[in-house]
Amino acid sequence: MRRSRIRRLACAAALALGAALLSPAVPSAAAAADPYQVLVFSKTAGFRHDSIPAGITAIQQLGAANDFTVTATEDATAFTPQNLAAYEAVVFLSTTGDVLNDSQQNALKGYVDGGGGFVGVHAAADTEYDWPEYEDLVGAWFQSHPAIQEARLTTEDHVHPATAHLDDTWTRTDEWYNYRSNPRGDVHVLQSLDESSYSGGEMAGDHPITWCHEQQDGRSFYTGLGHTVESFADPDFRQLLLGGIQYAAGAVEADCSSTGDPGPGGDSAEAEAYTSSSGVQTAPHAAASGGATLGYIDHGDWAGYASLDTAGATAFTATVSSAGAGGTIEVRAGSATGPLLGSVEVTPTGGWDTFTEVTTPLTAAAPGARPLFLRFTGGAGALFDVDRFTLTRTPATEDEGSSDVHLFYYPWYGTPEGPAGSWRHWQQGGHTPPASLGADLYPKLGPYDSGDIAGAVDQHMEWVQRSGAGVIVYSWWGQGSYEDGLARDVMDAAARHGIEVAWHIEPYTGRTAASVVDDIAYLEGKFGDHPAFYRDAAHGDRNAYYVFESLRIQDWSALDAVKDTAIVLAQTTDTTKVAHFGGIYTYDGIAGATAPGWKQAGDYAKANGLVWAPSVAPGYIDDRAVPGNTTPTLGRADGASYDRQWNNALDPAIGGDPTWVSVTSFNEWHEGSSIEPAASDPPPGHGYETFEGAYGKTGAAAETAYLDRTAYWADRFEQRRG
Repeated sequence: MRRSRIRRLACAAALALGAALLSPAVPSAAAAADPYQVLVFSKTAGFRHDSIPAGITAIQQLGAANDFTVTATEDATAFTPQNLAAYEAVVFLSTTGDVLNDSQQNALKGYVDGGGGFVGVHAAADTEYDWPEYEDLVGAWFQSHPAIQEARLTTEDHVHPATAHLDDTWTRTDEWYNYRSNPRGDVHVLQSLDESSYSGGEMAGDHPITWCHEQQDGRSFYTGLGHTVESFADPDFRQLLLGGIQYAAGAVEADCSSTGDPGPGGDSAEAEAYTSSSGVQTAPHAAASGGATLGYIDHGDWAGYASLDTAGATAFTATVSSAGAGGTIEVRAGSATGPLLGSVEVTPTGGWDTFTEVTTPLTAAAPGARPLFLRFTGGAGALFDVDRFTLTRTPATEDEGSSDVHLFYYPWYGTPEGPAGSWRHWQQGGHTPPASLGADLYPKLGPYDSGDIAGAVDQHMEWVQRSGAGVIVYSWWGQGSYEDGLARDVMDAAARHGIEVAWHIEPYTGRTAASVVDDIAYLEGKFGDHPAFYRDAAHGDRNAYYVFESLRIQDWSALDAVKDTAIVLAQTTDTTKVAHFGGIYTYDGIAGATAPGWKQAGDYAKANGLVWAPSVAPGYIDDRAVPGNTTPTLGRADGASYDRQWNNALDPAIGGDPTWVSVTSFNEWHEGSSIEPAASDPPPGHGYETFEGAYGKTGAAAETAYLDRTAYWADRFEQRRG
């Protein structure tokens, strides 16, 4: 097996005497190291960037100044185990399309896994879509890009040789890629894009653009920068590229452990990975996590962490050292002068490399997204260093689901063996179950019967419980309908799992405003005493009824008769169409990606005492259920679409501060919007999609990826609401 060859610098650095006495160490681009070779590969089978020649020249110049030689090629036959063994790193410079055959792919994979280095530049993410292992190697595949424009980047790692030279933020012009999935959970993010600084960002506000990660015994580095010719003349970009090559080649050491995807149980971070600051600097310490600390701390200095939300944080724990005066860490929300959540004293530890742990409970931050800030106080001179720290959270939905997160639930499926006595809904679009269904995804349970209470339905309620949602919105097609006949049994199953049931009144034949009022009385009378019957304690213990396609009926004045006992929601964002209703929802599984009218609807609802329940969806595709349909579709983008919609809903500036969030859907298989687990191994030959790759998960883990992500967002919703 090829061995990773981490070269040592020719001159050893003097031992650190403490953050207060040393200037910050930045890796030198010309640090003496053993000579080595780098292969630059720029073959294209799709779009060809005119910046490729400038990129090759820039890398050659960097090599000449930093003791590595460069071989540039577009000949894929160079990818053999024997030939690759001569190189310490391979650079994919804006490659596009299918550029390697199977044996060449295997050679590259074996080379990196065995200790080699990989560097991807810009369109390297637009490459080898038919080779699943390549996505793991590069970190994420290209999805789309807006027009070339100026944007602001945030430096998340001030220690890595690729980004140590950069300030907290960096404004530059380039072509900004959106990716099919967010790689953050699997890579170490070095830079991210501030999507508020430009138009066309589609990564739901968390937009990594440069990252690195370990690849078995090898190393991988990728940057989405480098579309323009001018990029390769920019000294800051050249230094970023150099640091990436040096890391991948093993010429310098760097921490490329996974940044991690913050979960509801807590968030950990390196203190030196601040996104804004005053006074502080990164200090190298071999004994510290990641080889560095947040240092050079004087009285009044501060550091901000834009990606860490203080909502729901209950405790702060940090590893610290001090050969200085000691002092206090103040934990604040929103800014360095924002609300004080807690503080903890740091006493001298006897040395800058002698670490101890300090902790303090935190009071609750005000509802809403409030980033973390640490402010430092004490006497004169250097105070202390801060290494890694953790915000502890108590999940809001740990014991029971959120009563403010509602999943649209469909009990309309049937099989020949079930109560329906025939196939029901699965055959939509002219299909022949069980192998061929009118759906682009195949259920983990197969084509089940909604009357299979002890089997399918009980499993559904277990999954709903896992999703963190506390309420299902039951698709109901009128008195005496098939769905009406199953309602009590489904409610019994829901009650066994602590789930409550609201109602989705569908456009059954003959539906009028008066009939809906009669339906509400019917449902209240038939099921009102059931333990699963949903009542909203925050709104007078009223029950909830979503009215699908409410715009079909013009006059809803009949609803005034039930306004004191029921919350009836109109499906629209047109606030001129919601008279007599108690709330508003959207249902649309595509609109949430752009949230048209959401802010206006939410503001109107708040001003008029209405419930606002925007709907979010993981995606929408109905090609098999409705052959030839021209309705737009929304790809899941491995979870990015779902995250984008949730982010839109929870951002008051976009989503209008929702009362509830409704999810389209738990199990509407025809529309492809389901979060119910989809089979990772559906019947072959029918072209089914799967959840493979969702949030970086594969196989059985991917099947439940959307349940688990719903739980993540449900918890975030509860935490932000306080």
